[in-house]
Amino acid sequence: MKTTKMTKTNNKANRTAAKKSLLVAALAGTLALGAAAPAPALAGAGGPAGGARISTAFTLPGAKVYPEGIAADPRTRTVYVGSYADGTVYRARPGRAEAEVFLPSGTDGRHTANGLRVDALGRLWVTDSTAGVAVYDTATGTRLAHFEVAAGTAARFVNDLTITPDGTAYLTDSIRGVIYRVTPRQLAAGSGVLTEAYDLTPALRPRPAGAFRLNGITSDRAGRYLLTVDMTAGDLYRVDLRTGAVRRVALTGGDLKAADGLDLAPDGTLRVAHNVTNTLTRWQLGADGTRAGLTRTVTDPSLQIPTTLAHVPGRTLVVRSQFDKGGPMNPGTGTPTTFTVASVRGL
Repeated sequence: MKTTKMTKTNNKANRTAAKKSLLVAALAGTLALGAAAPAPALAGAGGPAGGARISTAFTLPGAKVYPEGIAADPRTRTVYVGSYADGTVYRARPGRAEAEVFLPSGTDGRHTANGLRVDALGRLWVTDSTAGVAVYDTATGTRLAHFEVAAGTAARFVNDLTITPDGTAYLTDSIRGVIYRVTPRQLAAGSGVLTEAYDLTPALRPRPAGAFRLNGITSDRAGRYLLTVDMTAGDLYRVDLRTGAVRRVALTGGDLKAADGLDLAPDGTLRVAHNVTNTLTRWQLGADGTRAGLTRTVTDPSLQIPTTLAHVPGRTLVVRSQFDKGGPMNPGTGTPTTFTVASVRGL
């Protein structure tokens, strides 16, 4: 019994160390890339945020949270935030100044909580970069289903996800350059292996060693296509859900280097969080999603390495990761302040 317990402890420690090493290497490459690029110009006027109003929506309890993902439930106006550091999922109820723990660290063996989404039936999807994705009942916290990368897949980083109108979930793998799929039929089965739906590797530009490729992902409300970003090259890709065709979106006015989370509104407005440059951008998509023009840029250090965002009525909620303050981007160096989610108006 003691030997078994020690083996499990060592395996968990090794897995956690590998997770941190992987992200450190990837973000280091992104940081170098971001530092080499010129700082984005501020859009508008009225202060360092280019006219946007940045405040704090709510705080997250804990000294080492290092949040990464966010999801808003439009039915209840509840917001969920995931910790990259230990997999805790927090719940922020409407009108509350501080979030509460919804799913504690280590729930169901989860090591990280990256991409989060609430589907049309009110179920919360949570990705674990080291394993796959789990689905939870938001009323009880009960795990309803889970799907994992196939055994023997050594290099993987399950990052973000989106859910299309038919209830299908699509997830990015930042190391492998593929998009996984979980269909409603698979979800009903309760568990299984993540299916590789699209391999974008042939379309992607060559990447520096250790750098991430695919990161944020979103989909249009008509269920016609997916959009996903290559954060290292700064490219946006469109995946046609009918034909499977992959094409690079024509961008005008800027690029998507260091882009992390994506949020696509029904009117074709695409909002993007660029992590290491402390930048948020707004783009207008063409009717078919094959082109996008930059319409607004907000850069401000108070964004504290924004990893993702969720647009809700009247404002955009932005995760302040503080990854550079003793976190996965700069382990052992710096001390984070209170972890918070920002409220940005005017983006």
